[in-house]
Amino acid sequence: MRTAVAALVTAALVGTLGLISALGANAATIDPSAWYVLVNRKSDKVLDVQGQATGDGSPLVQSTRTDATSQQFRVVDAGGGWYELLNRRSGKVVDLWEWSTADGATFRLFTDLNGANQRFGIVDQSGYVRFVNQHSGKVLQVAGASTAEGAAVVQGSDTKSYHQQWLLVKLGNGSTPAPTTGPTPTTPPSTPPSTPPSNGSWPTATGQQRVISTIAVSGTFDGRLVRYYGISSGGQDESQPPMFKLADGAVLTNVILGSGAGDGVHCTGTCTLRNVWWEDVEEDAATLKGSSSSQVMTVDGGGARSASDKVFQHNGPGTFVIKNFQATDIGKLYRSCGNCSTQYARTVVVQNVTITAPAKSLVGINSNLGDRATLSGITLVNDWSKKVAICEEYRGVTSGEPTKVSSGPSAACGYSPSAVVYR
Repeated sequence: MRTAVAALVTAALVGTLGLISALGANAATIDPSAWYVLVNRKSDKVLDVQGQATGDGSPLVQSTRTDATSQQFRVVDAGGGWYELLNRRSGKVVDLWEWSTADGATFRLFTDLNGANQRFGIVDQSGYVRFVNQHSGKVLQVAGASTAEGAAVVQGSDTKSYHQQWLLVKLGNGSTPAPTTGPTPTTPPSTPPSTPPSNGSWPTATGQQRVISTIAVSGTFDGRLVRYYGISSGGQDESQPPMFKLADGAVLTNVILGSGAGDGVHCTGTCTLRNVWWEDVEEDAATLKGSSSSQVMTVDGGGARSASDKVFQHNGPGTFVIKNFQATDIGKLYRSCGNCSTQYARTVVVQNVTITAPAKSLVGINSNLGDRATLSGITLVNDWSKKVAICEEYRGVTSGEPTKVSSGPSAACGYSPSAVVYR
């Protein structure tokens, strides 16, 4: 019956389809062999299948990005400038339910019948796209412009609004797996090592993805060593947007941040950055914000280069751990905020870190505010004259500029000269 209806409706709409096809003529280039996640511009959440279901009629919703297979779609060329959205987990396509033409009608999964209600035109919108359904002429959107987890994905009249715009984030190639049952893991079974290669080499990007707006992360985000770039125009300008914003408890792993990385990564609570690489640090590579004295930001593995000022900035309270890390051509590796309007006693732990000169210093803390640093396993390369300061103490303030008071081992700067090796 659905096939018969498809034929009838398609014939009835011949006079209107040319307009929508023309709208999609300048659609973004699609890789037909790739899997994509579709990130909503308003909410920063992604198109997903409710409960990771695989059956016909399973509703579509928006969810926090985990890259689970229920969130992965292949954009399949259906001919004539139209496309289908094939879900990776189920092997089914996005379907305008019951052939409705009403605003608010839901999109669900259904077996591919090549119906007009399963096909979309793709219209560019400032780096994002809008999906125009062939049957209804309406677009794929989040119901009520909601930013909430689990909000329904429905159709609406095209107003070019942010909740109707989607960013196609390419994950890579691969054949369609057989439908599965049971939960999909958010972390792949095989993860690249978290420690830097022994020869100091950098990883090769497996692909690249331009970022238009900050990617919000809760849970685990595995970038599979894709290069993310282009959220900013470069430079040291203050108040640039971060490439990634991590919620309390989030993990960011296997990510390369390329040029135009803005303010890098923001952590709003306890977070972990594992095997993350910054090819060209701009404002900062990563910043610990948040407000809990018990929060811990851990950077394990990875590296950074070309940081004219700081690599890591510590603005909130808590502890910052940097281990198994390498950096080249930097100003400072770590700085406790010297003049934040609200100050805290902060702790930094640096372990097994290799710094290749030029560099100015490893750690800067505000000892008058109760900051404490512990350093071990430090290797400095090309600094035979020992110009790079290991640990510097400042008098932190809430306005104006901090002043440096000392440099070297102390009660606040906890390390011994033997903890530093020069080569």
